[in-house]
Amino acid sequence: MGLFILKRVGIMLLTALCLTFLVFFLTNLYPNLEKLAKTQGNFRMSDEQVASYLEKNGYLQPTPVKYGEWLGVLPSYRHTNEDGSVLGRCILPGTTAEESPNFCGILQGYWGYSSVFKEEVSTVVGTRLALTGRLMFWVMLLMVPSALILGILAGMREGSATDRTLSTIAITTTATPEYVSGVIFIAIFTSSAVGLKWFKGTATQAMENPTFENFFLPVLTIALYGMGYIARMTRASMTEVMTAQYIRTARLKGVAFPNIVMKHALRNALIAPFTVIMLQFPWLLNGVVIVETLFNYKGFGWALVQAAGNNDIQLLLAISVVSVFVVLVTQLISDIGYVYLNPRIRIS
Repeated sequence: MGLFILKRVGIMLLTALCLTFLVFFLTNLYPNLEKLAKTQGNFRMSDEQVASYLEKNGYLQPTPVKYGEWLGVLPSYRHTNEDGSVLGRCILPGTTAEESPNFCGILQGYWGYSSVFKEEVSTVVGTRLALTGRLMFWVMLLMVPSALILGILAGMREGSATDRTLSTIAITTTATPEYVSGVIFIAIFTSSAVGLKWFKGTATQAMENPTFENFFLPVLTIALYGMGYIARMTRASMTEVMTAQYIRTARLKGVAFPNIVMKHALRNALIAPFTVIMLQFPWLLNGVVIVETLFNYKGFGWALVQAAGNNDIQLLLAISVVSVFVVLVTQLISDIGYVYLNPRIRIS
C-alpha cells in the first residue's frame, strides 16, 4: 500500500506539472497579455506602449522561463526604470527591491498579486475557498445520504412502482440545470410576486452569518442536480448486486430481506457510487460557478468568474492549481477506497 501511494503521488506531481504548464501557457498567450496591459494601463494604449509595459513587467520572456519563475525555481525578473524604481514579481506594493527576495513562486508560498482584488492571491483564494468549502460541506451532507437512500430503495425491487417513481425523480433532477432550478426557487420562495417568502435572507448575508433562511436555497439547488446522478448510479449498482448468486442463496436460506440488503448487498453496491461521490468534489469546486453567481455568493466559483472577466492571470493560475490538486487527491482517495470496499481488489 505504501509503495502504491508513493507511486501515485509521483504520478500526481508529474500530472500537476503538465496541467499547470498547459494552463500557464494558455493564460500567457499574447492576446491575454495585451488585455492585461490595457486593463492595468489604458485601453487606448498603442501597440508600442503595450509592448513596453509587457517588457518592463517580464511578460515577454520565454514561457519556460516565466513558468520557472512562477514555480519559484528560477529568480524573478526585475526591471529598473529611468527614475531608479524597480519592477518585478517579488516586489510587492509598498516594498523596495532590497527588501524583496529573488525567488518568489509557488514553492516559496507566494501565489502572485491579484490585479482585481488588489491583494495577494493566496489571501483571495483562501478566503473564497473557505466560503465554497462551507457550501460544499452542506451540499454533500444533504446530497449524498439522500441520493444513496433513493438509489437503494429503487434498486432493492427492480421494476416496482417505487423503483419507477424514484427513478423518475432522479432523472428529473439531473435533467434540470442549476440555473433553471435556482431561478425557479428564487421566484417561488423569495419573490414577493408569488407570496411564498419562506427564505427572507440572501446568500450574500450567508457569507458572514449563515442561517437556514439565507443559505438553504443555494445548497438545495446544487444538491438536487448532483443527487439524481448518484441515485441512478446507486440504483443500477444495487439492481445488479440483488441479482447475484450469493443474494439468491441467502434468500433460499431464509435470511431476512433487510439483513440481505444491509449485510450482503449494500457494501458491494457502494463501489460504483463511491467513484461518483468522489467525483462530486472537483465538480462542486468548479461547478458552483453558476450557483454562486446566481445567488451572489462570493466564493471560489465567483472568484473564478471575476478573474476570467478581468483577465487576472495570477488569480486564474492559482485557481487552476487548487482545482488540479483537488481532482488528483480525490482520485487517489477513490483508488484507496476501492480496496476497503471490496477486499477482492488487490494492489499489484
